[in-house]
Amino acid sequence: MSQAPEGPVGEEVQAPPVCYRHPDRETYVRCTRCERPICPDCMRPASVGFQCPECVAEGGRTVRQGRTVFGGRVSGDTSRVTIAIIGLNVAVFVLGLAGGAESLILRFANLAGPVLIDGELAGVATGQYYRLFTAAFLHANIIHIALNMFALAQLGPTLESALGRVRFLTLYVLAALGGSTLSFVLTAPGFAALLDGTFLARFLPDPGQPGVGASGAIFGLFGAYYVIVRRLGGETRSIVTLLIVNLVITFSVPIIDWRAHLGGLLTGAAIASAFAYAPRGERRDTIQAAACVGVAVLLVLAIGVRTTVLAL
Repeated sequence: MSQAPEGPVGEEVQAPPVCYRHPDRETYVRCTRCERPICPDCMRPASVGFQCPECVAEGGRTVRQGRTVFGGRVSGDTSRVTIAIIGLNVAVFVLGLAGGAESLILRFANLAGPVLIDGELAGVATGQYYRLFTAAFLHANIIHIALNMFALAQLGPTLESALGRVRFLTLYVLAALGGSTLSFVLTAPGFAALLDGTFLARFLPDPGQPGVGASGAIFGLFGAYYVIVRRLGGETRSIVTLLIVNLVITFSVPIIDWRAHLGGLLTGAAIASAFAYAPRGERRDTIQAAACVGVAVLLVLAIGVRTTVLAL
């Protein structure tokens, strides 16, 4: 006589779990994060057990990236932007040698103007505002570019490491524009007449004299380096001595554009101060960005006012 099996009548046998990505694969391993079943092909090693591909990807997006002391993103290569800027300057210089440096300078130098070039009025005063930027990548001769690129190679990596790539590039560009802007404002026609007959008149070149070079940006890096070192509590005597020597040379050699050097120095110091002294926290990036925008707006206003006055 047979005996009936024990257990509830009509109980359904539960199906084994299958991989959520591959329903045809049976598995008893679950993602330690979302607890979904995963097959061997979907297993990603984790600190504890395995995770599914989606959780691994989500975790990678939410991991907070390292930051420098001034809020910039930490990167493995701390001189990439510096090298790129040096490469761009060298490329433009070689291009000038191949196609005629004089022609390149006349077309893209910081020329206040208005002056006649090939029968047409040219210069920043005529609306060629691009010259304020392009002038920072032109150099008069091999010694000129060699000195500027050497200084950039010395200062750039340190500042790029401390600030991060984006902040360093912002500093460099705004310092270059700050130098070009002050050079334009203090060189444009009409300004020299205000100081005619005074000692300062000897420092104002002819409006038709083109200005070139990365010196304004380099002096901006000098100013930024001083601010950063001081903020970190480092020794500043060496950078102060270097600055004094360079300023003496700047005001002693007639062909050096002291306005570009001074404008770059002040702009670089201002931008670096915003980076260095912005309070830490969620609003630091916003404060630093606002300061950079503010400096850029001031430069644009200075250019606009000077151009408007010249048009009167």
